[in-house]
Amino acid sequence: MSKVLVAGGGAAGMFAAIAAAENGNEVFLYEKNEKLGKKLFITGKGRCNLTNDCDADTFFASVVSNPRFLYSSFFGCTNQDVIDFFERAGVRVKTERGGRVFPASDHSSDVIRGLEREMQRLGVKYKLHAEVKSLEVEDGKFKKLIFSDKSVVRGDCCIVATGGLSYSTTGSTGDGYRFAKEAGHTVKTCIPALVPIEAKEAWVSRLQGLSLRNVKVTVRDEKKTVYEELGEMLFTHYGVSGPLLLTASSYVGRKLVEKELALEIDLKPALDEETLHRRLIRDFEENKNKQFKNSVGKLFPAKLIPVMIELSGIPPEKKVNLISKEERGRFVRLIKHFTVTLTQLRDYNEAIITKGGISTKEINPKTMESKLVKGVYFAGEVLDLDALTGGFNLQIAWSTGYAAGKSIV
Repeated sequence: MSKVLVAGGGAAGMFAAIAAAENGNEVFLYEKNEKLGKKLFITGKGRCNLTNDCDADTFFASVVSNPRFLYSSFFGCTNQDVIDFFERAGVRVKTERGGRVFPASDHSSDVIRGLEREMQRLGVKYKLHAEVKSLEVEDGKFKKLIFSDKSVVRGDCCIVATGGLSYSTTGSTGDGYRFAKEAGHTVKTCIPALVPIEAKEAWVSRLQGLSLRNVKVTVRDEKKTVYEELGEMLFTHYGVSGPLLLTASSYVGRKLVEKELALEIDLKPALDEETLHRRLIRDFEENKNKQFKNSVGKLFPAKLIPVMIELSGIPPEKKVNLISKEERGRFVRLIKHFTVTLTQLRDYNEAIITKGGISTKEINPKTMESKLVKGVYFAGEVLDLDALTGGFNLQIAWSTGYAAGKSIV
């Protein structure tokens, strides 16, 4: 029997503690907050999208950073294994659009209680208000944890599951990165991910609250396309958000740290320019005695119309039967290439996850044990792993947590 110390009482930490206890180890979990699972509590807008009921190929395609590292841990604890675990723990689940799995009750607290019940059943001891300040290593092997109150706890090994930097109010303050650096590990530069993006144009604030569905967005670095997808987006008072842009942030975030990028929005992706031009001629014919500003109501949501009129360069009061072919052509191009300048990511308090973290090259992918320090394991968001929204990031937490706990015998 090993004495296993777990730093962090979030998803990865609790799951690692359960797996380690199932192996017959004596497990102690330490959480600096006043309760366990504080970030879990707010995930999925309080509903907790705990995994995704997809096939393995879809899962790996949804992991943005280092998917190959996850092969062993995912197949050791798959999304179906996670669903089965929670059902056994008394948490009924349901699957919604896009394979997203939630507790049937729609309450994240039920997920946390299920984990707590399993820890209690297996004899995991946990302590709240227990902030780990450092882990001590001797001769390349883990020895003890040192806490903020100067107390010390010795153990045979330690699982670091302290999370990333997103939602710092939940206790995610990057402690694990510091522990890793002090132990000689490389920590890849961290940035917010799955986060809204700020835009330069002043008119963006006038579109605040406007949601666009079935649009195609393309993010370009000069002429090179760095992200392209069809779906839904949202304008905010500072820039852009919504599913498409949250996903885009994970792919373009590092480039945005260095320079501005162009976001092109195709407002009518189902129509090519020629077809759209013919549609415009028909609309103008139906409204030939109207002013331009009163003739595009069928094309756009009401909030978007004044901005499109302004950017078109066509005088708002101009009668549509006087609009030239060249003006129509420019208007068609505006509709197909409505462009916003992306300037920077919003901060960690609005980010769902952290991109970056402890280099996976220095971690054993089968066990999550450090290749540099014997007896030190890492799990969850503290690692350089991140995925798209839809339950994939929590699956990473479960799979890596389980791999760490199960490998300790």
